[in-house]
Amino acid sequence: MKAAWILAGTTASGKTAVANELARRTGRIILSADSMLVYREMNIGTAKPSPYELQGIVFRGADLASPDEPFSTGMWLEAARKTFAEAEERGTDVIVAGGTGLYISALLYGLDAPPPPSDGTARKRLEQLFKEQGNNRLKEIAETLMPGSLSFLDDPSNPRRLIRHIEKIMSGWIPDKTKKRGTLPVIPALCMPPEVLSERIRARAERMFTDGLPDEMRAIMAKYPALSATAAQSIGYAEAADYVNGLITREEAIERISARTRRLAKKQRTWLRTQLTVCPVDAPAGHADIARAADDVQRAWDRYGPAYPVFSAPVSTSIQQPEPPL
Repeated sequence: MKAAWILAGTTASGKTAVANELARRTGRIILSADSMLVYREMNIGTAKPSPYELQGIVFRGADLASPDEPFSTGMWLEAARKTFAEAEERGTDVIVAGGTGLYISALLYGLDAPPPPSDGTARKRLEQLFKEQGNNRLKEIAETLMPGSLSFLDDPSNPRRLIRHIEKIMSGWIPDKTKKRGTLPVIPALCMPPEVLSERIRARAERMFTDGLPDEMRAIMAKYPALSATAAQSIGYAEAADYVNGLITREEAIERISARTRRLAKKQRTWLRTQLTVCPVDAPAGHADIARAADDVQRAWDRYGPAYPVFSAPVSTSIQQPEPPL
């Protein structure tokens, strides 16, 4: 299973720049865990890294849907699955960088989902295998398909439950995230004082308007008359739409963007504190400080090690799980 080297942090803390620096050093693929980068043509308001910033970097998790298309965590998780399959083919690992807690939770804990129905075919093969080789062989198969998944079973020595467990894995099941908690390493998270972050958020909102966010919004509105609910209410674009439509002034738009982004950062800090065990890393103060921040993150990774996604191993680019090694 390919490792997930996770870099967490609030919005505007410099995660993209630090992740890019680490990707150049290590040759790892970056997987964005940002719910707004998934939309094509929404670039300025999402602070999406430019082609220039991504020179020499394999960057995934962005531009997955049009602004008028709904997008779910499950869809992102499938894109993540393909990214890890690509890393497997390239012989490298994945840097997961982003502030969308739901995406990171789905990657590490899985999504809650009802178990798929059994078709009976695999069950007969597994029952026969149990008769011939016993319970230990079934456990080997479960561990091959999804390492560590036996911890989700209350009684892994029960052959009936073990067979059903293997059937579920083969059908694309992802374990209930609440059963996975407490098994993760410490994860580095970029941090800075709230007052400093607030100033950075305000400066970024002003820069978005200077860089052409209103024009980008006009083009999106012309091409997509009805945006998805998420895209339409996203920070920056909802305010830019009101500005373009003459409902608010430029200064009011910037202030609203800044206020909503500050609230988002507060929620992200709460999520990091309650859902992960993090190692605080001082966020880069500026471009010249990115290398220092990258050094600190790398030291944290070296000390605590990587996390691993809930996918079965080896990771497949398709939704269908591999056949068990019967």
